[in-house]
Amino acid sequence: MNDTPSLAPFACRPETSRGRLYDEPESATRSPFQRDRDRIIHSAAFRRLEYKTQVFVNHEGDFFRTRLTHSLEVSQIARSVCRCLNLNEDIAEALALAHDLGHTPFGHAGEDALQETMAPYGGFDHNAQSLRIITLLEKRYAEFDGLNLTWETIEGVVKHNGPLTGKNSSDKQPPNAIIEYNQKHDLEVNTFASAEAQVASLSDDIAYNNHDIDDGLRAGLFTINDLKDVPLVGPVFNEVQKNYPDIETSRMIHEAVRRLIGMMVDDLLEETQRRVADAKPKTAQDVRDLSEPIAGFSDKMLSHDRDLKKFLFDNMYRHYKLNRMTSKARRVVRDLFGLLVSEPECLPTEWRAMAGEPNTAATAQIVADYVAGMTDRYAQDEHRRLFDVQARTS
Repeated sequence: MNDTPSLAPFACRPETSRGRLYDEPESATRSPFQRDRDRIIHSAAFRRLEYKTQVFVNHEGDFFRTRLTHSLEVSQIARSVCRCLNLNEDIAEALALAHDLGHTPFGHAGEDALQETMAPYGGFDHNAQSLRIITLLEKRYAEFDGLNLTWETIEGVVKHNGPLTGKNSSDKQPPNAIIEYNQKHDLEVNTFASAEAQVASLSDDIAYNNHDIDDGLRAGLFTINDLKDVPLVGPVFNEVQKNYPDIETSRMIHEAVRRLIGMMVDDLLEETQRRVADAKPKTAQDVRDLSEPIAGFSDKMLSHDRDLKKFLFDNMYRHYKLNRMTSKARRVVRDLFGLLVSEPECLPTEWRAMAGEPNTAATAQIVADYVAGMTDRYAQDEHRRLFDVQARTS
């Protein structure tokens, strides 16, 4: 089943997909990329995003973003942008929904702790963990492990931030999980990902920046007045206050945030259209082979983005209330990893069967898979079961 014929010539086209690692009959009713999206939505890892947080720990309030609501917001932005650019919305949606599958419990605090504890065993990277989930850890199908997604979707998960090797890369060694998978299923890690993957990545940037403003204000970590000197953001809030002087604060925040998202989307569209006009790509492979991304923000918007990130880092991510929460979260992850890697017999039966001897790289990877897959709530409960002598063990 093919997508609309109005796709741009450099869009990902289902009829030219490089297929799946394990051959399967095509669906009569869905394109390959639609099937990818559906498999991601039906995965256990996707369901767990409901109880994995972005910034706040899950129990701190029902109104703050979770990884699930964030992924849905990214998907909405990515589809809208792709529609305007005549790109393939289905693969963009699949990538937006998959991009956070490898994140740990407790947001960045949990990831930092796993990176630290896994350092002697090859390290931890949430992007590589997403790859492990979609190619190995999801065990749903009779004939293969993982979700057996198309080459284009797996490529987009791995390379949405750019090439991993070659002259356009950061020159850092790619994570072991990506190196190992690439040996059996070449993802061309020295090239850029598709235009759709690039749009999904930038949509992630738009979503989390603006929604962290929303969550930070609602949590009382900073005020609207604190934002007045932040380029782009301050003037937008000032304009909303001027136009609606009597509006309640919650509506004012929403109005400003929706305008900010719209401005960033418009800039992304304009700059990407400019780059397309310059590069004139004729195929999706042309996009991959370019020396710079085909999708991006203007220099002015990039400057605004950096200023906003700095404000959020100083006033939200390093706020003492969050520092206290993240300190506890890191401790939970370190404790769980340390105990389980040294005493793998404490792992649940199905995980113990995959682990090896104590304190080995093989056991550390299984423990990292187990801990990374936990929700905030499950990690707290598991920590209580393992470290509180009065708690029940199951």
